[in-house]
Amino acid sequence: MSRRRRVRPLSTAAALAVVAGLCAPGALAQDPVPAPDAPEVRAAVEDLSRPASPAEERSWDAARAEHAEATAGDAFYRPPATIPARPGTLIRSEPSAFYLDPVKLIRVPARATRILYSSVDAQGRPMAVSGTVLTPTAPWTRGGERPVIGYAVGTQGAADRCAPSRTLSTGEQYEGVGITSLLDRGHTVVVTDYEGLGTPGTHTYMVRESQAHAVLDSVRAAAQVDGAEVTASSPVALAGYSQGGGASAAAAELAPSYAPELDLKGAYAGAPPADLVQVADRIDGGSYSAFLLYAMSGQLAAYDVDPAVHLNEHGRQVLADAVETCVTDSGEHGSLDSSALTHTGQSFPQLVRTDPQLAGILAEQKLGAEGRHPEVPVMIAHSLTDDVIPYRTGRELGLRWCAEGARVRFDPVLTPTHMGGYVAALPRMHSFLDAALADRWTPNSCGWF
Repeated sequence: MSRRRRVRPLSTAAALAVVAGLCAPGALAQDPVPAPDAPEVRAAVEDLSRPASPAEERSWDAARAEHAEATAGDAFYRPPATIPARPGTLIRSEPSAFYLDPVKLIRVPARATRILYSSVDAQGRPMAVSGTVLTPTAPWTRGGERPVIGYAVGTQGAADRCAPSRTLSTGEQYEGVGITSLLDRGHTVVVTDYEGLGTPGTHTYMVRESQAHAVLDSVRAAAQVDGAEVTASSPVALAGYSQGGGASAAAAELAPSYAPELDLKGAYAGAPPADLVQVADRIDGGSYSAFLLYAMSGQLAAYDVDPAVHLNEHGRQVLADAVETCVTDSGEHGSLDSSALTHTGQSFPQLVRTDPQLAGILAEQKLGAEGRHPEVPVMIAHSLTDDVIPYRTGRELGLRWCAEGARVRFDPVLTPTHMGGYVAALPRMHSFLDAALADRWTPNSCGWF
């Protein structure tokens, strides 16, 4: 059997270099922005890009096998017969752990608690969502209450085993570096698994309202976790990149109406996929084609559409295979010809433009629609040469928000590629969140980009 090519997470050395070198509080006092060719950025980007070595493959396989055995039949993720009607109600919790590596040599100094909480899906139906609350073991010393970050992760895949609440505890979470950098600044971090990732049902990938609700309700639930140091009055910020950037942006838009009681101070949205049609155009037929399959599966499931309406038998089988993968083993779907999957012979980008049902569903996911914008300062960072989510997609979201009267800091990032932009934007994210959480001035780029 051929092995799938896996995307390699940051190595321990690279992770520590990024966290210590780019995100240290002292270094950020001057709001440094590393140059695209800075050694630490170049090393991190190269490390993210190279294939896993045989030794790394073996260690990850062993970690996955251990985790699969430990979580087989795991009852924690099964929702109760009746889900609490109030969104953000804590259903259950249990101790967990957060490791930066699959060998479990580096345990992050944080109190980790796995949670299951109530939320609401895109059609207003109650649902249970899992997640993780991470609270630094070091005391908060900066005055006032410890801030809490509602953190939305980037694409994980669609299988339950991909859930961040699972991969954080096995050292396989590729966003561990960004999450750790927030913990290092003293923040409690709440990481949602989103709908259907961990819990039963389909992961509703890139469904705007479902993701926004999951993020905001995770912060509500964290206030009910013993030892999390989160209260109803804690200062709150949102953050995420890629899928997480879209979720953070959507949550910031909906917070005034959906969770007005939260003391939301600001939101960071890195490389937000604000227009899914534009993203589909970019990745169709390329190495990230699996993301299209995740999106097709999630969008159809969210609105109760039978895949057989749009996909032929081969397409339905490919879709079923894709939803059992994580992003680290989705390479077999690279360079996919999506036109071979549909009844009409149209590619996915063509289909979602011409089919009224799909066009309506994707239009509902567009961020920055008229009358919908954040009421707190927001920051968008986007690589000029992003190879997954077009730069114009993030820029146009910023322009739509500006037109609605929002305060937007927009940062073009020179570091190439989608993953390169993630690494390079981390110090910028921290400087923005520090200012927003402290009620300090944040730049407004409206009229300048």
